[in-house]
Amino acid sequence: MSFSTETKREICRKLSTRLPLQYSELYAMLLLGREFRPDSIVFKTENEHTFSHFIFLADKLFKAKCEVVAPMKGESGRNRTYTVTVKSPDKCRRIFEYYGHDEREITLRVNRANIDDEEEQRAFIRGAFLACGSVTDPDKGYHLEFAVSYLNLCMDICRIIREIQDCDINAKTLSRGGAYIAYIKDSEQITDLLTYMGAVNAAMNVMGTKALKQVRNTANRKANSEIANLQKTASASARQIRAINKLKKDGRYNLLPDELKALAQLRYDYPELSLRDLGARLDPPISRSGVNHRLEKIINMAEEDDHEQDK
Repeated sequence: MSFSTETKREICRKLSTRLPLQYSELYAMLLLGREFRPDSIVFKTENEHTFSHFIFLADKLFKAKCEVVAPMKGESGRNRTYTVTVKSPDKCRRIFEYYGHDEREITLRVNRANIDDEEEQRAFIRGAFLACGSVTDPDKGYHLEFAVSYLNLCMDICRIIREIQDCDINAKTLSRGGAYIAYIKDSEQITDLLTYMGAVNAAMNVMGTKALKQVRNTANRKANSEIANLQKTASASARQIRAINKLKKDGRYNLLPDELKALAQLRYDYPELSLRDLGARLDPPISRSGVNHRLEKIINMAEEDDHEQDK
């Protein structure tokens, strides 16, 4: 089951108890389903929970008898569609007029009289998401959208979402395949909207996945930094050991001052140690910068012969 499907199932399980809220929720599903006209009401969805929810509300609120075409067994994806049609034209007209719409309307807009208060607004957004919304699995990314047939209707949805109290959710729009998309990509805004609609488990899933990603990213950055430091240490150690070997080959190693010879022997015996660790092994111990200074002296002495030959 996809994350979006599970989210819609969670929303459908939390039926609004007050009748005005049920009317607002059904209104959004009618408006954004497929056809909402005075002579035809058709609702289509790939989600079986949404399909059952629509039939329940239509029957409870308007005693609307529906004709159902279920997907064929074995169908999947976009082919797996439930089609619900209100059978009676008279019932279609009654529902259409109940929500304050007129057959002379060229394109549908949200009739704000049907969502008077904040709770009705919440119910409307729940219904809108059930009808035309989807949300991406947070493991794959952060994206929640509403796919709407008309531009003005899409803008109405964006406006209603922006009006949600105590949330700062800003849905953006784009055009895709003949539809208009109101979408949100910010993980915190998606979490807020899911919580607002009653999909608390889905919201917690998004938050938990984001936290896990942040931990992984931090661990990866730390590991990459440690690897880079190891590579840097190995490269510097190899250069220092080459200098020590050169001094030994030229017979100049035994001419080194005692403090340089002690450090050179340590570096030769422990090529993997950091400068700080090398300094801690000396007697008396010295700082990291002190170790670096002495090793640079050894390298410079090894390179002096090369400079003389170049002259």
